[in-house]
Amino acid sequence: MEESIELLKKIPIFSKLSEDVLLNILKLQVVKIYKKGSVIFHEYDKGDAFFFVKSGKVKIFKTSFDGRDITLNILEEGSIFAEVTLFNDINYPATAMVLEESQIGMILNKDIEKLILKNTSLALQIIKLLNKRLYKSQSTIKDMAFSDTFVRVTNVLIDLSSSHGIVTNNGIEINMNITRQDIADMVGTTRETVSRIIADLKRDGFIETNSKKIIIIDTENFKKLSNKNEE
Repeated sequence: MEESIELLKKIPIFSKLSEDVLLNILKLQVVKIYKKGSVIFHEYDKGDAFFFVKSGKVKIFKTSFDGRDITLNILEEGSIFAEVTLFNDINYPATAMVLEESQIGMILNKDIEKLILKNTSLALQIIKLLNKRLYKSQSTIKDMAFSDTFVRVTNVLIDLSSSHGIVTNNGIEINMNITRQDIADMVGTTRETVSRIIADLKRDGFIETNSKKIIIIDTENFKKLSNKNEE
């Protein structure tokens, strides 16, 4: 039980809650192991639950009219998804698929909604999360509409360094195994284009690469680089 509470504390939305509330959440959760390539839910399925990653990696994507998959996010341990369906009688707006064997927690919306109504701390965390996701969605739409490919790639790297970054002697390392194709799917371009942009950034001394890991050497200058190219 103590180990399960510690896992919940790693999830931002639950991290500041009391142990009494966490115990109540534990009673609601259902945990399932998904094999690589398994779909947790499809776009337009009835949205009756939200999920969180206890281990593994999950891709959230939409399918375009011409059959292309457009990656919205790649999530690892501690991430929460499908929370947009809370307090809304809507279908899932995207598909969730595991990229490697993953342990996924699920809580039915009707159960967590009852708990939220009794706990202001949890309600506040949910509101903050939804506002953050809304802001990110609006920024993504703006990038896709007005920014060139270089800016979209650098912005994705900045977002990933913020959500999955760890401080190293060389800079901020994006602590997740993300491929060039993953990044290409997130910005709506080809793997070859992403590889070329990353090679240029490495050549100019903005990043380092180590296997599938990317290290941003100077975050502030990197952000300025992205802003400069938006002007």
